[in-house]
Amino acid sequence: MKINANSLRPGNILEYKNKLWVILKLSRTQPGKGGAFVQAEMKDIKEGTKLNERFRSNEGVEKAHLDTQEYQFLYMDGDNLTLMDVNSYEQISVAREVVGESAVYLKDSMMVNVVSHESSPIAVELPEEVAFKVVEADAVVKGQTAASSNKPAILENGVRVMVPPFIESGDVIIVKTADGAYVGREKS
Repeated sequence: MKINANSLRPGNILEYKNKLWVILKLSRTQPGKGGAFVQAEMKDIKEGTKLNERFRSNEGVEKAHLDTQEYQFLYMDGDNLTLMDVNSYEQISVAREVVGESAVYLKDSMMVNVVSHESSPIAVELPEEVAFKVVEADAVVKGQTAASSNKPAILENGVRVMVPPFIESGDVIIVKTADGAYVGREKS
């Protein structure tokens, strides 16, 4: 599907030079002389190489046709994830690298979205926030609570996050899967 270069946004996936590219950054320029253009910083989805490309603002670019389907995470087998379609019970295997760094936030039976291009998975999207139990949290030093400072805590999945001083071992907290930032306590 061709779209105008002016309507490009970061996160869009393009088919360009027979590869799939995700747009990381965009800048629009209207020079004093000549036509306006869009400067796009793109990353190859499969190889990870970057490319800076300039498109005329009225130029048509090919936006990739992507399919998104919901799957349930079953288990991790080495460097592969096993996912199941909850409607057909069909299982698929996806490489861990497709998920990226957020794979540490996967939990059994978690629902994820698999983004595919021509039946080949290119991304696995986790929920924005997920709850984990704190297994280890440093004690608060008396007098340290005057300033709003965070302390390190270890979650049940082994990930270290920064939490407010009132969080203790055994608490269940919510973290963002994108960067592991503390959101709040889970309401019971």
